[in-house]
Amino acid sequence: MSAALMPLTEVTTSAIQLLLKEMGIVNTLRFINQFNTGFGNYTEERDELFRDMTVDDIVKEIQGETKQQRP
Repeated sequence: MSAALMPLTEVTTSAIQLLLKEMGIVNTLRFINQFNTGFGNYTEERDELFRDMTVDDIVKEIQGETKQQRP
């Protein structure tokens, strides 16, 4: 038996409906989000964020925030 080819938009709609029915909205969204390519330029943003910091500076900041969160 061969299935008739559906347009891709119909395949996507049908797949999402099946996922929603079987897994619920939260897990469907989690599944779909795996395929999100994101946006922006991670390298440029990271360079801007940490421009004047050394690795040691970053580690000290992380350790300081960790200590501040503990009661």
